[in-house]
Amino acid sequence: MWTARTRALSPKAGGAELWQMSLVVIVVLLLLTSVLFPLGVLFAKAFLDREGAFVGLANFVRYFSTPALSQSLTNTIYVSVVSTVIAVTLAFFYAYGVIRTAIRGKGFFKTIALVPLFAPTMMHGIALTYLFGNQGLVTNGLFGLVPGFKIELYGPVGIILAEVIYLFPQAFLILAASLAVTDYRLYEAAETLGAGRLKRLLTVTLPSIKFGLISAIFVCFTACFTDFGAPQVIGGKFNVLATDIYKQVIGQQNMSMGAAVGILLTIPAVVAFIVDRLVQRKQNALITSKSTPYRIVNGRLRDMLFTLFCALMSIGILIPLLTIVYASLVNVWPYNLTLSLKHFDFSAMAAAGFEPFWNSLVLSLLTAVLGTLFAFVTAYLIEKTRMLRSARQLGYFLAILPLSLPGMVIGLAYIFFFNAPNNPLHPMYGTVAILVLANVVHFFSVPFITAMTTLKKQDKEFELVAESMRVPFYRTFLKVTVPLSLPAIIEMAMYFFVNSMVTVSALVFLTSPDFKLAAVSIVHMDDAGDTAAAAAMSVLILGTNIAVRLLYELILRGVRRRTEAWQMHK
Repeated sequence: MWTARTRALSPKAGGAELWQMSLVVIVVLLLLTSVLFPLGVLFAKAFLDREGAFVGLANFVRYFSTPALSQSLTNTIYVSVVSTVIAVTLAFFYAYGVIRTAIRGKGFFKTIALVPLFAPTMMHGIALTYLFGNQGLVTNGLFGLVPGFKIELYGPVGIILAEVIYLFPQAFLILAASLAVTDYRLYEAAETLGAGRLKRLLTVTLPSIKFGLISAIFVCFTACFTDFGAPQVIGGKFNVLATDIYKQVIGQQNMSMGAAVGILLTIPAVVAFIVDRLVQRKQNALITSKSTPYRIVNGRLRDMLFTLFCALMSIGILIPLLTIVYASLVNVWPYNLTLSLKHFDFSAMAAAGFEPFWNSLVLSLLTAVLGTLFAFVTAYLIEKTRMLRSARQLGYFLAILPLSLPGMVIGLAYIFFFNAPNNPLHPMYGTVAILVLANVVHFFSVPFITAMTTLKKQDKEFELVAESMRVPFYRTFLKVTVPLSLPAIIEMAMYFFVNSMVTVSALVFLTSPDFKLAAVSIVHMDDAGDTAAAAAMSVLILGTNIAVRLLYELILRGVRRRTEAWQMHK
C-alpha cells in the first residue's frame, strides 16, 4: 500500500516504469534473436538435405548407420567418462589438501591449479606432443640421457591427458567451494560416536559435498564431451563428435549433417545442465545460519602426505606449460636447442603475422566491455524490476540457456541464422560484430549468474527509498547499484576477456580470411605442421591472460578497499 501510494504521489513513477518495461522487452528480444532463434534454425536444418528439402530423420539415420560416424559418439562418451573420473578424483584430493589441511603454500597451490584456465585447450595437446610425441622430451629419454619409453599419444590416451589438464581447475573450483562450506557440527557428532577418519570421510565428507561432487562431474563431462581443441590437435584418427562437426561443415560442406551432429552434441549438455541446476538448488538449501565452519585439527602425517600430493600435481600442471614455453624458444626441437625468437615471427606461417593476436585482443576487449554491460543490465532488469513477470522469467531462462550450449553448436547456429539472405541481420555475417555476439552469448550465463548473485545480496530498500524521493531509477542504478557491484563487474569483464582469448569452438566457423584470430590460427598452424609457431602463439595467449589476471587482482584490491571504506562511512 505504501509503495502504491508513493507511486501515486510521484508523477515520474509512471514514466520510469514505462522505461523499465521497455528495457525488459528489448532485452528479451535481444536474447531471443541471439539465442533461441538461431537454435531453432539449427534444429530445423538437421531435418533437411543439402538442397533444403525436408527429409525427416534421414540425417540421423545415416549418421548412426555409418560405422565411422557412429563410432565417434562411442569415442566421445569413452574419453569424457574416463577424463571426468580422473580429473574429479585428482581435484577432490587436491581441494581437500588446500581446504581441509594445514599444508603450507596454499596460495601457491591455488594459483597453480587455475593456470590451465588461461591457456587454449590446443596448448595442452601441443605440450603433450613435445613431451610424449615421436620427438618428445620423455619419449627420447630426456634428450638421450636416460632410456625413454613410447606411448600411443595420438588417440584416446592423448585426448584424455589433455582433457584432464583442461578439466582439473574447473573441478577444483567447484569442490573447493563445497569443502569450504561443510558444517563442522557433523564431524563433531561423528567423532563423539567414535567414527574413525576413514569412516568420517565416507559417511560425513562425501555425503556433505555430494551436490558439489555431482556438479563437478556434470560440468567436467559436458566440457570434455563438447571440446574441440584437444581432439583436433592430438586426436589423430580417433574421431569425436566435435571433430565430426568440423569435418562435415569445413571438409565436406555438408551443413545438414553438421546440424544433426550438433544436436547430438547438445543433448548430453542439456541433460547435464538440467541436473546441475537441480543440484545447485538443493546445495543452497543445505547451508543454514546455524552451520559452523570447518576447523582444521593437527595432523603432521596428513599434512606431509597432502603437501607431497599437491606438489606432484603442481609439477604435473607446470611441466607441460614450461615445456611448451621452452619449445617455442628453441630453434629446432629437439635437434638444435639454442634459444631463438624466430617462432614468434608468424609472417611466413599460417597465422600470417601478428595480426591474429592483435585481432584477438580487440575482439576480447569488445567482448569484455559489451558482454559485461549486457549481462549486468539484463540481471538488473530481471532482479530489480517488478513489471512483466512472465517476460522476466523468459529472459532468465534465455540468459542461462547458453550454459548448456556447446560453442560449436552456437557457431553453427549462427551460420544458418545470420547467413540467410532474407534475414534483416544478414549484413552482420562475416563481420567482427557476429564474432563479438557469438562470444558474448557463448560465455553469457556465468557472468549473468554472478551479477544476479551480487544484486540479490543488495538491500531492496535502495530502490524503494529512491522511488519515494522521486529519484529516477537510472540514477539509483549508476550511483548506488553499480558502485556496490564493482568487484563483481570487474570479475565479469575478466571472465569474458580470458575466455574470449582462448576459445576456438564458437568462432572456428565464423572467422573470415580478413579477420583471423590467435586461437583459431593455432589450429591452422598445427594442421599445416607449424607446431613450434602454434606453441609460440599459445604462449602469447597464456602470457596475455596471466597478465590480465594480475591486473584484475590489482584493480580488485583497490576497488574493494574503496568500497569497504565507503560502506564504513556511509
